[in-house]
Formats: sequence, C-alpha cells, structure tokens
Amino acid sequence: MLEFKLLLLVLIANGAPVLAWDIFKERLATPLDGGIRLADGQPLFGNAKTWRGILASITVTPLCATLLGLTANIGLAIAAAAMAGDLFSSFIKRRLGIESSGKAPGLDQIPESFLPLLAVKSSFDLDWKTLFLLVAVFFILEISISPLLYRLGIRKRPY
Repeated sequence: MLEFKLLLLVLIANGAPVLAWDIFKERLATPLDGGIRLADGQPLFGNAKTWRGILASITVTPLCATLLGLTANIGLAIAAAAMAGDLFSSFIKRRLGIESSGKAPGLDQIPESFLPLLAVKSSFDLDWKTLFLLVAVFFILEISISPLLYRLGIRKRPY
C-alpha cells in the first residue's frame, strides 16, 4: 500500500504542471529560466518549464500526501525532487539539441521518478529493488497515459 501511495504522489507531482497548463493555458506561464541561453545557444531549460508548473507541483503534492495519510513534508520532498528531475531532463535535452517538449524516452521519465523516490527512500526504508520497480512502473504508466491525455486535450503532445 505504501508503494502505491508513493507512486501516486510521484504521478501527482509530475502531473500537476500538466494540469496547470490545461487549466491556465498560457496565463501565468513565466519561463523558469527567464529565457536565458547558454554558450551552446540553447535555452537553459526552455519555455515549457514555468514557475506555474513548479508552484502547482509543490502546492498540490503535499496536500495530496496528507489526504493519503502521509506528511506534507513527504509530499513536498517528492514534488521538489520530481521537479528537479524534470529540470535536469530538460537541461540535458537542450544540450542534446532536443527541442522544448521534444520526445526523449527514458530521459523524460527516469529522473522525474527516480529522484523523488530516492528523496524518500530512507524515510520509508525502501530497498533498491522496490525503488527501481516503482521507477519502471512510473515509466510504463507515463508512456501509456500521455497519449490519452493528449487525446483529451490536456497535454500539448502525445508523449
């Protein structure tokens, strides 16, 4: 049951920015990197990484954690680490020349699920096998759910 709750919180942490985009569209979509470009000519993160998305994740996930019987601090740790993983992925994708919101299987899912689970690993005495299993399940769910969210108009792209 704990594993299900943690997986759900990782999904919520990563899904909150997507739902915030669906609700607000371009309103409040201030890019996190302020449009900064690095020496390679690419943005630091890209326009898809916004303050709105970060705030949505770190607001919604702790609330959901408490509803699931966990502490708000666990939710906050999961949200912050999920957003750090997402930003890491975006940073690497820009360095590889992959456009903002461009597809990069694995890179799009692993950091944003591995880092939050790693952040709470010791709090719940999770073993590495469980952690990697949860990352694998997140990967499968994310690549399965994204096309559906696209068809529903919630995501901009089917991945």
